[in-house]
Parts: sequence; C-alpha cells; structure tokens
Amino acid sequence: MTLSTVFTEMFGVRHPIASAPMGGSAGGALAAAVSRGGGFGILGGAYGDPEWLAREVPIVAATGGPWGVGFLTWGIDLAAVELALSHGPSAVMLSFGDPSPYTERVREAGARLILQVTDLEEARQAVDLGADVIVAQGTESGGHGAAHGRSTLPFVPAVVDLVAPVPVLAAGGIADGRGVAAALVLGAAGALIGTRFQATVEALADPSITRAIVEGRGQDTERSNLLDVARGSGWPSKYPARTLGHPYLDRWRGREAELAADPQALQDYQDDVARGAITPLPVWAGEAVDLITDLPPAEDLITAMAAQAEEALNRAGRR
Repeated sequence: MTLSTVFTEMFGVRHPIASAPMGGSAGGALAAAVSRGGGFGILGGAYGDPEWLAREVPIVAATGGPWGVGFLTWGIDLAAVELALSHGPSAVMLSFGDPSPYTERVREAGARLILQVTDLEEARQAVDLGADVIVAQGTESGGHGAAHGRSTLPFVPAVVDLVAPVPVLAAGGIADGRGVAAALVLGAAGALIGTRFQATVEALADPSITRAIVEGRGQDTERSNLLDVARGSGWPSKYPARTLGHPYLDRWRGREAELAADPQALQDYQDDVARGAITPLPVWAGEAVDLITDLPPAEDLITAMAAQAEEALNRAGRR
C-alpha cells in the first residue's frame, strides 16, 4: 500500500509527511534528512536572518530533492522572502500574520505557496490568495498558535471541506504514523509535524531541550504568552505558545502585565538562562509529546512513520 496523495504528487515525494519549519531548530541537516527519507523538509527561516539562511540552505539544497522554507509572516519583510527564493526552494511556507504582501512574489518565482491557517476565515483568505497547500493547525500543536483556535480533529475536516480542491496538511498533536493515518482519514493530503522532529539527531536544538521533550508528558504542556513576555520576544499576544512546564510559568502565571513592567524580573530571566538554570528557549511541545521517547535520525523516523501509517490504515480497513 503506497500512501500517494495530491501532496506527494505535487512535490514528488514518497510519503505525505512534512517537517514543520521550527525557527532555529529546523535547519538544513534536518530538512535534508527528511527529504532523503522521502518526506518534505522545510527550513525554519523564522525572521529571515540572512546569515542563518546562507549557512543552512546549502545543506538541504545539496540533496537535490524537494525542500521548502518557512517564515513567521508577522516578523519578515520582502527582502527575507527574496533571499529565500534566490536559493530555489520548492515551496515557501508563511505562518502567523497577513501573507498577502508576499504571495505574488512567491508565485512569480515558481515556488509553491504553503499557507498555515488557524481558523476558517484564514482558510478562506488562503484560497483567495492562491495557496497551493494549506496547513490546518490545531491547538494541540507545540509552539505558537491562535489564542482561540480549534482542536485538530474537528478543524482539519472543516478546512478540507471549505478549501477543496486545495490540498490540506494536518498539524497539531501528530507525532507518529498513527497520527499521519488519522490525518489522511480526515481528508488531509498529509501531515506537518513539529515536536517529533525537534527530538531528532539533526535538529538544531540544545540538548537540554531535546531531553525535556523525550521525558515530557502531554498533560504538562500549557498554552501561554508569559514566556514570550519573560524573554522579551516580539511575538504578538494573539499567538500564545504551547510549552512544557517552566519555573517562570509557575512563578508568574496570570501576572503577565506585572512581569512585563518589572525590569528586574526580566533581567532575572536572562540571568537564569545564562547560568543554565532554565533552558535557552522555552520547550515548545505539542500534546503528543508522550509519544516521543527517543532521539532517532530523521531519515529513519520518516521511514518508520510511513510504515506505521500504512499499517494503521490496513488494520482499520480489515475491521
């Protein structure tokens, strides 16, 4: 049984699995390994730092396979998109914010346009903007998302029905092949997976973060803006982030405004990072973190996920 979908055919990949463009940790080695494994690797371009892109893009481009680059739409300008396009990605993915200033340029360059959405209004806009692929992100996902989003299970089929025939990738709470199979049953053309790929050999993540993911539990994840406040991040407040537990969450929960107005507390956070008392970044982790118990090479992970998805679908068919 081959899991061929509109997505796999569009990009010429073997498996309907894409790695999420996790800013900072989804570098060239991770994207390359995903592509070698038959999935679609996406670089975490975040704010479009030119030095980071110059270092990481050649690593994935050298594979000769399809690859993409993702950006935080609220934090970039046209120069960042132009820089990425100059390297010839197969696709550009835009998330969190108004993508309209960049969509035409992506199409002109011959790259596919992938737009992530967190509600049905964003899905309608993505269709109007000519998205080639739409990522439907549920609230179970690790990292940032909409403050008033919906769970993956009901959200994905609603988006699939609304945007047809544009292919949809399901995102949020997917960490193994069973989740990929579920995404396909919901009508998606594949899955975009983040947290699981953060815990791989190739991810550019601090060892303390990958260790926390391997040891983490979904019940310990929490959505909040507090850690963005504590670390002085520019993330808009309408995009809280799901993370594992953190000392500053326990200390300041419900007092975000007080924290933001306390220079000493903000300095304490930076000092705690510097002396290793807390992880360099919050541990972005989705609700499926319980399913992550090892640190494999991403290429092997893709193969295992695809096989497990086929097995799950075959088993469901026999029933």
